[in-house]
Amino acid sequence: MSDTGRPGEPEQRPGATGPTHRPAATPQGDPGAASGWAGGGADPATAAVSDPAGPAPEREPGDGRGRPAWLLPVAIVVAVVVIGVVVGVLVNRNGGDAAPAPAASTVTAPVPTPAAAPAARTATTAFAGALPTTVLQYALESSQEDAERLGAGALEAYTETFTDGDGGTLTVRAAQLETPEDATALLAQVVAGLPTAPAADAPTATASAAPDVDLPQSGEVLVGGAPVGTFTVVDAGDGTGVAVWQNGTAVFQVTAPVADVLDVYRAYSL
Repeated sequence: MSDTGRPGEPEQRPGATGPTHRPAATPQGDPGAASGWAGGGADPATAAVSDPAGPAPEREPGDGRGRPAWLLPVAIVVAVVVIGVVVGVLVNRNGGDAAPAPAASTVTAPVPTPAAAPAARTATTAFAGALPTTVLQYALESSQEDAERLGAGALEAYTETFTDGDGGTLTVRAAQLETPEDATALLAQVVAGLPTAPAADAPTATASAAPDVDLPQSGEVLVGGAPVGTFTVVDAGDGTGVAVWQNGTAVFQVTAPVADVLDVYRAYSL
């Protein structure tokens, strides 16, 4: 019997130049070779004791114990695609390449001031002293008592002329009554005599000779948020407008160029 055929001894393959680390194939019909170890390594019985689990299997790519080589490039491609989608959504939401709309701004024209100095008012009462001597670009030119308003029951009344120094004028009629009820009654008389006084149920704005002015207009006069009377502004039809209003016990009437009458009414300090 040859040495290579003994049961329990490792088989030396012909032509092998060194030990291998793989289990040798089990020859059919030789039960004793099932536990054999090819090459000149340690005894199989000793190897089984020192490493019960046996030799570690070779690590295959993608078995979860390491990062596959293809994972990083795929992650980069996915990130680029996601970023492209987000940018596209934001661009479409903002109107593509259209520039953002500029913020709205309001330009306020400076308040006009008179070119001429106002004249001195001769009346010295508290009511007369409270009347303004300038209104926008208009300055007081003359002041005198208003006999008609005095005859209608006013305690004191004045007719005053203002000029802008360039041919433009306005007229103010100011009257002080004893009670708010007296002032309301006088206001009703003045409104009834206006050239185009609106009916009580008429709209508050109609076409005017001035294309940028809507007249007639009417409403409450408010001081500190509380009503102290009413106002009416109409187009006289001759290039002028008339504003009439009540402020407590006082009644005012202004005749001015139709383009200025609303501004004059709003700028008048009483």
